[in-house]
Amino acid sequence: MARTYVIANQKGGVGKTSIAVNLCASLAHYGRRVLLVDLDPQGNATTGSGIDKAALERHVYGVVLGEHGVAEARLPAEGGYDVVGSNRELAGAEVELIGLERREYRLREALAPVRDDYDYVVIDCPPALNMLTVNGFTAADAVIIPMQCEYYALEGLSDLVGTLRKVKQNLNPRIEIEALVRTMYDPRSTLTVQVSDELKRHYGDKVFDTVIPRNIRIAEAPSFGKPVLLHDPASKGAHAHLAFARELLARSGSPVDASTLEKAEPA
Repeated sequence: MARTYVIANQKGGVGKTSIAVNLCASLAHYGRRVLLVDLDPQGNATTGSGIDKAALERHVYGVVLGEHGVAEARLPAEGGYDVVGSNRELAGAEVELIGLERREYRLREALAPVRDDYDYVVIDCPPALNMLTVNGFTAADAVIIPMQCEYYALEGLSDLVGTLRKVKQNLNPRIEIEALVRTMYDPRSTLTVQVSDELKRHYGDKVFDTVIPRNIRIAEAPSFGKPVLLHDPASKGAHAHLAFARELLARSGSPVDASTLEKAEPA
């Protein structure tokens, strides 16, 4: 049965969708069966996976409202993983969910029939605390929090941790923080290093060793509709995302085999 991660941060612009797309591509690169669920009405994870969000006939909006199942909505991405896509229609689901029974559990129940089809499910949430985000938290086993190392990010993290505590108490007792991953990391910045040290002091080994650097290849890959691993496999950005996937797999008890690693690594 798939382990389900939700990628979340109530602060926008921290690389959340980039982590979601590139984690899926990296896990697929290492032979894992992966499903990406785009739960953000902006649909950036959908387009970043090479799927035309405007042309979607079935998408996550219909999934959460029960109009069709995940199996009917998923599409293959060039990166070797499946995607349940999103577009602006999803914005209307927020209002419609309010009146539905078990509104917080709609995504969790929709994913149940396909969880044996995958090793990992990755959910990309909107940068806000709303009913869609709550559905993501309720469906997940664990949370991956992308963090930009700046002052306001620490403030936002405190709010997010408080939200997760309430979700754990009231909706999903199994949810936990799996990883804090530092994004857009520039070791030349004194503030970056100070905030990074503060994160380690407060959250210990929840802060992953891998950092995602500021890298032009990561930034430009979405405009080509590709994960950075396909856009430029030799880039520092691609290697950082692969390293993050390896660390996540190792920590979750499913490390990449050494022989597989040797064959899988890009030049």
